[in-house]
Amino acid sequence: MNKIPIIEIFGPTIQGEGMVAGQKTMFVRTAGCDYSCNWCDSAFTWNHYMQSEIKQMTAIEIYNELKNIGGDCFSHVTITGGNPALLKDLEYFVDLLKENEIKISLETQGSKWQGWMLKIDEITLSPKPPSSGMKLDLDKFDMIINNLSKNNVSIKIVIFNDIDFDFSIEIYRRYKGIPFYLQTGNEYINETNNLILTQKLVEKYTWLIDKAINNEEMKDIKILPQIHTLVWGNKRGV
Repeated sequence: MNKIPIIEIFGPTIQGEGMVAGQKTMFVRTAGCDYSCNWCDSAFTWNHYMQSEIKQMTAIEIYNELKNIGGDCFSHVTITGGNPALLKDLEYFVDLLKENEIKISLETQGSKWQGWMLKIDEITLSPKPPSSGMKLDLDKFDMIINNLSKNNVSIKIVIFNDIDFDFSIEIYRRYKGIPFYLQTGNEYINETNNLILTQKLVEKYTWLIDKAINNEEMKDIKILPQIHTLVWGNKRGV
């Protein structure tokens, strides 16, 4: 069985973002990404400085590590990255979780397609806004949305500024009917004082709420903070 590059496995904790925010879950974070966003809060998954932290693991090894850490305290696993959709061999792990009746969420930017994504219970597609420095391939994103049209899929856009918000309006227009989430971006990833960080994030969340609720076009949306940063700050593994 081929091995999968894993940067960290942790939990149980809560999901802090998107359609399953608040969900008790374990996390499996894969290494590698086809993006390098300006404000990435998980750049350790793809920059060369963290190569020594990557473990090559089989599906069985990942599952055993989940059980070793989480015991019998979980029935939900979130696969995140980096970009897990780069990895064809994740299908073996997905099948193993399904065999053990564990529900699965996936977080990806919607730049790559894998057939195993059809087996995921909850998929969050997070197209990156202009502030990321990345450019969305709309044709590819269309294809992924169409492939997942009968699945439990949502769109989440992280907002840092007015230009990002304008981008989110364009995406909302294009994919009406898909559950749609706006979330505040954390541009303070080096802040170590949690009180200062929380104040800044709440101010940003208030700003985003004001913009969204006064927009006549974006009616059917949910506006979220990044819950885990409000609780634990910029700490990893929570």
